[in-house]
Amino acid sequence: MFLFVLGIIATIVLFFVLGIELTDEAVEFHFRGRQVFSLFGLLICLLGCVRTVPTGCTGILTTFGRVESQTLDAGMHFVQPWVKVVKMDNRVQKAQVDLNCFSSDIQEVTLTYTVNYQINKKNAQDIYRTIGSNYYDTVIVPRVQEAVKAGFAKYTANELIEDRNKVASLIEENLIDDLAGYNIELVATAIENIDFSDEFTSAAEAKVTAAQNKLTAKTEQERLNLEAEAEAKRKVTAAQAEADSAIVAAKADAEVAQIQADSAEYQGKKDAAIMSSVGSQLDAHPQLIQYYYVKGWNGKLPETMLSDKINTLFQLSQ
Repeated sequence: MFLFVLGIIATIVLFFVLGIELTDEAVEFHFRGRQVFSLFGLLICLLGCVRTVPTGCTGILTTFGRVESQTLDAGMHFVQPWVKVVKMDNRVQKAQVDLNCFSSDIQEVTLTYTVNYQINKKNAQDIYRTIGSNYYDTVIVPRVQEAVKAGFAKYTANELIEDRNKVASLIEENLIDDLAGYNIELVATAIENIDFSDEFTSAAEAKVTAAQNKLTAKTEQERLNLEAEAEAKRKVTAAQAEADSAIVAAKADAEVAQIQADSAEYQGKKDAAIMSSVGSQLDAHPQLIQYYYVKGWNGKLPETMLSDKINTLFQLSQ
């Protein structure tokens, strides 16, 4: 930096020296064409010393290939013309890796693995020093390919379909630990566009169709069973209701018969009481028999007369 400042000072001094003209009377300053070259050289020196670091990046300083200890933040900076500034992006970046791999049952799988990654500002210089600016191709792509292939090789094709989230989590955990060793932070991952061979896809679709048909048949059978059960319950309920109705009717008939029997018994007792009273009256007044007989006679003689109180049968003849 000292030599750079010294060069600028020398250029300014040269500019004025070239414009000075000595005369007998005085020292005069004139603007000449040769001064233009000095100004042009000064402008080139100034422009050659300006470096701009974009927002979200870290500037790595190198002098003839040697990495300097100083780094630059985002903004405009003045550096020596011979100093190179390498821009390392610290923002979250997205990359997609297309690859082919195999499951544990030797089924070929084609997929796209998406990674969101980031390098920390404090690690940018170490990453450039140990890996370089092309760390994506040097580290990330090979590590992703290795982690995905190793993860897919632990599962069958069916397990890759059914436990996709589990497989993705396993690969991501391994990749996080792997990239951390290079000071690269893994933000997020995703398995996209996963595809199998046509033969396996057809077999899987047939299996899914069979499972759906089986589920449909099971659902239909359960529906029929529920309907049959409901119908059986309905019949039992109807039969129980009919039986209860018959019991109620039988009880009503029995009650009616009992009432009728009680009524007949009461009437019999009443008649017996009347007869007993009449008998008592007749016993006390035997002449009443003759009186009522005469009173009720129709002018004809009876053929037979029977009395409960007289044990004699009179046979009358005309």
